[in-house]
Amino acid sequence: MLFVEKQVAWIDNIRTLTYSDHHIQSLINTDNKLPYLFWKAENKVLPIKQIKKINDTTLELEVAEEIPLGEDLFLHCGDTEIPVYPRGIVRTDWFDKRYAAIDQSLGAICSPNATIFSVWAPTATSVKVILNENSYLLNKLEKGVWKLELKGNWHGQSYEYEVTVNGSNKRVNDPYAKALLANSQKAVVVDFTRTEQFSINQKRPFIQQLQDAIIYELHVRDATIDQESGVQNRGKFLGLAETGTTTKNGFSTGLSYLKELGCTHVQLLPINDFARVDEFHPNDAYNWGYDPLFFQTPEGSYSVLPDRPIARINELKAMIQAFHNEGIAVILDVVFNHVFVMEESPFEQLVPGYYFRYHPDGTLSNGTGVGNDIASERRMVRKFILDTIDFMLSEYHVDGFRFDLMGAMDIETMQQIEKRCQKEEAPIMLLGEGWDLPTALDSSLKATSYNASQLSEIRFFNDYFRDSMKGNLFEQQDTGYINGAGRFLERMPHLLSGAALDPNNHASINVNQTINYVECHDNHTLWDRLCLTHPDLHDHDRKKMHQLATGITLLSQGVPFLHAGQEWFRSKQGDENSYLSGDSINMLDWKKREQEKENIAFVKALIALRKKYTVFRMTSQKEIQQRFHVLETPYPVFGFTLLGDTDDFSIYINPTKEEFDLHLPSSGKWKRAVSNSVSEKEDIIGEFTGIHAYEIIVFQKTRNRATNEVAVVLPGN
Repeated sequence: MLFVEKQVAWIDNIRTLTYSDHHIQSLINTDNKLPYLFWKAENKVLPIKQIKKINDTTLELEVAEEIPLGEDLFLHCGDTEIPVYPRGIVRTDWFDKRYAAIDQSLGAICSPNATIFSVWAPTATSVKVILNENSYLLNKLEKGVWKLELKGNWHGQSYEYEVTVNGSNKRVNDPYAKALLANSQKAVVVDFTRTEQFSINQKRPFIQQLQDAIIYELHVRDATIDQESGVQNRGKFLGLAETGTTTKNGFSTGLSYLKELGCTHVQLLPINDFARVDEFHPNDAYNWGYDPLFFQTPEGSYSVLPDRPIARINELKAMIQAFHNEGIAVILDVVFNHVFVMEESPFEQLVPGYYFRYHPDGTLSNGTGVGNDIASERRMVRKFILDTIDFMLSEYHVDGFRFDLMGAMDIETMQQIEKRCQKEEAPIMLLGEGWDLPTALDSSLKATSYNASQLSEIRFFNDYFRDSMKGNLFEQQDTGYINGAGRFLERMPHLLSGAALDPNNHASINVNQTINYVECHDNHTLWDRLCLTHPDLHDHDRKKMHQLATGITLLSQGVPFLHAGQEWFRSKQGDENSYLSGDSINMLDWKKREQEKENIAFVKALIALRKKYTVFRMTSQKEIQQRFHVLETPYPVFGFTLLGDTDDFSIYINPTKEEFDLHLPSSGKWKRAVSNSVSEKEDIIGEFTGIHAYEIIVFQKTRNRATNEVAVVLPGN
């Protein structure tokens, strides 16, 4: 018999084979005999019922009964034997239902006396675990799960799987790996009872409700890599665990600085294992972390001991514990929408064609723009995502998740994540990018901002807010309200009220779902954007514009989001996409922190004001409509008043170089609570004052405590 090695027949449906070759006519006219499918393990012939010619080079063969998967199969055509492998079948609803092992625990589950190795590979014909260079055959169970229990103490030992799938043997790392050797060489068995444990009395930082959150986005390496940071373990997990660090001149840095600033949550760019950085020589390369390799293992380049897998687990725990000790919650940026290189991913190596999204014509979907889209809607993909969320909540005690390109994920997966997070005692922050990307998933199923009504516990980055403030992101010379002399003034009531002033609430996201921001790790920093839109402007005026944007972000209804260093006019030297650009571009400049102490004080004052008065963080459209009122102001100044329980606030924003007279909404004693102008600090007695160029000012008046009457007279009253 002639074995044809390079030719393959593919299983595309449960009873259908597809075969392509330039000599397909010989398959039809082999001694007038129909070909047949041979099941080697059972020594069984599966007849071919019908052959359909698709085109000149492709045949579709209908098999008389269901085609078994995970078996050695061959298509026999006279003297020719053609191997048969699964392909499109793994993306059918039948396969997803038949092999969904939702209730199975996967990975290496280690106890002091034994480890259970469990991996899902329904199309594999053999799976072994290689442990200390010894090979152990796993047992094939139902639903494509392979499992083996090995007695002994395997904690800290490296392992990998040897998988036979689609006719080839491969060494594959466990996608459920909780630890890895340096540079992702091999997975490592972990008994988590032998890692650092969170104190039984240590609870997550208390927050009454998530609307009280103020988020600060930070990259682990950027935070402390600067020599001026005064941190011992610069650029590492442990660097962010150090307290009391200062610059040479005594200005706080690192974790202590974040505590002083007052943000409630720190959002860390990806801390799971990612590509492009040699963990033995991390200073030779740089990466933001959006090139994910393994989702449940801490990144080794952030460890002071990258060659000791358990150490990086303990270091990550120590960092999270340190944040919690300072009352700061930790949000992890997670990248469940793609992998670094699909073909090298353990997902693709274990179950080829399953974990990634394809178009109906069989081509790979690339809505993420990085070569592949993870198919979150498939049951075992969803299981992996949910298992990862559960693991990070249970083992690392994180406080939230930011979903990169969340619009490429499906609604049901996000709803199940919501459900899992609601089991925690403290509220878990969930937020993501709700852009509608051209991935091979129907728009009605995507977790986009347009479908926000189906994701009530998830918050969305508000690009409408961002672009209205500083101009369209994709047009570098475009301007918005703060750098366009009041452009989009008409949008301000909608944006600052969290869309609550819309009587019919036509906004796709409501006040409890909006993440208000003007800058993040992506694209130009706000400072660099202002340099593009106003290259000839004096730095003093540019800083004033910058303060307007940050001030509006912190004073608007919804959850405010700041990018690290935004409070000191962070620049990346004009680099729009610095994900590989190195420390000189990306590191936080702690010397700049010293130089801009006045602006930091301004931001701290706004944060403190927001945290003290609930009227800045209301939770319902009805309450906002009762308490938030737009004021009459000279064009293009925007003003609004907030009616609190004991104090009223009138906020004015002037996006021009002109000065204007203001008529406050009522007479009385108005305190200048916060302003980015230091020329005047006196209280206002009466109802008339003025506003300086590029000024944002918050006036505060305490109501008559005896009657607690509303002293503000609104326009038209």
